Amino acid sequence: MAADSYTLGIALFAAIGTFLFGFDTGIATTTIAHQSFLDYMHNPTKAITGAVVAVYIAGEAGGAILQTLIGDQLGRIRFMQLMCVIVTIGTVIQTASINMGMFLAGRVLAGFAVGGLVSTVPIYLSEISAPQTRGMIGGISGCGISFGTMMSNWVGFACSYAPYGPQQWRLPLGIQIPWGIIMFVGLATFMPNSPRQLIRQGKVELARSQFARIRRDLSLHELNEEFALMHAQIEYEMEREITSYLEVFRLYRHRALVSIAVQTMTSLTGVNVIQYFQTINYKSLGIEAHMILALAAIYGTCAFVSNAITTRYLTDQWGRRKMILWGLGGIVVIEIYAAVMQREFQDTNNRLGKGFAILGIYLFVVWYYGLLNSTTWLYGSEVLPMALRSKIMGCAAASHFIVNVAITEAAPTAQAKLRENYYYVFVGCSFFFFIVAYFYFPETRLKSLEEIAAAFGDEVVLVDEHTVEAEHQKMVDERREEGFVERTP
Repeated sequence: MAADSYTLGIALFAAIGTFLFGFDTGIATTTIAHQSFLDYMHNPTKAITGAVVAVYIAGEAGGAILQTLIGDQLGRIRFMQLMCVIVTIGTVIQTASINMGMFLAGRVLAGFAVGGLVSTVPIYLSEISAPQTRGMIGGISGCGISFGTMMSNWVGFACSYAPYGPQQWRLPLGIQIPWGIIMFVGLATFMPNSPRQLIRQGKVELARSQFARIRRDLSLHELNEEFALMHAQIEYEMEREITSYLEVFRLYRHRALVSIAVQTMTSLTGVNVIQYFQTINYKSLGIEAHMILALAAIYGTCAFVSNAITTRYLTDQWGRRKMILWGLGGIVVIEIYAAVMQREFQDTNNRLGKGFAILGIYLFVVWYYGLLNSTTWLYGSEVLPMALRSKIMGCAAASHFIVNVAITEAAPTAQAKLRENYYYVFVGCSFFFFIVAYFYFPETRLKSLEEIAAAFGDEVVLVDEHTVEAEHQKMVDERREEGFVERTP
């Protein structure tokens, strides 16, 4: 089933938030590869270079935690607007930096904002999409990340041909500045609110209007039936209002742990370490500077292309569970291959062998972005009940970022001492999560967000004919007032 063009357009615009995450994350890869940046910043130590990445991820964790605290109170739209303001300030500071302290401060602010955005956009998209196309609509948030990564790498490569000096790295950083402003304007003008959150806030009439606006693909009867189920399920969950995290894990332990596990899992595949420090790995293979940046750009392109293809053709058709299992299984094999190739060829003059070593990095990016990145951000959101979606998704994203801080900060030292054996840490973690996913991750494909409760053994409210008729009449009255004509199913 093809997605409604209106919903698809909203999803693509919302993905500016995750594009900023991918671009600002990826731009660090090429920034720290520019000799002009290192010279301007007085040749920072390996620890400071690692901090360029680590403080950014720490900021992301802070933004995700803020989402758990105020995301529901502000609402999806207002919270994303706040993050747009902060990311604009952070990117301006990075671009204008005159010393490493100022640069790191900009990284923290930008990280804080994109951490909030990347944990909110998947929630928002999951709540406005149809069950039949939620994989594609929600998966667009992952595509935004990979598209941002690709663009940052190509911009970094292009700017390496600029005359030696700060413009080589200031221009790529400055390209980020307008996007937060553009997204803020869209959120303030034409982006619809989440009907599910409006119901939770008691704004049922507005929720009904927004739902009809978003789900233009449905006939009036289908629209009324789906809204009635959504309304009843959310009101039922509100009767069991959660007041503490202890109660969360008592009532919804399975769902909360799956959401947190799927985000922690992505960090422990080693994706950020491979992505951030791929330029260092290319250098260890004896590759020259311009070619290093070109390889990083091709890496980003492979990420986006594989992500976009699987989001369009696999996530709804094949299902989330299969993609996660095949993704983790493939990563175990690929990382063993990459470790062996690095060990055999990084200290040799064998050009063919070095090509096989680089192939390991490229196999990883295609497999990870194609099967995991197109699935995990959406899956972590859709398995949660409405009452917990913001709180637990924020915690899950924070766990993703906190684990990334640890492994990324340790990466330069670990790679220096363990070299290619660092891959085996991620092999072990990926295999562990493969076992967890096999036994504990249910399928969510083609189910509404309310129906997913049954996959975890939770009660799904059944609506009677009287309730459906009442919703039907309200929908009819509203549509007549707005000039709509009922369509036949």
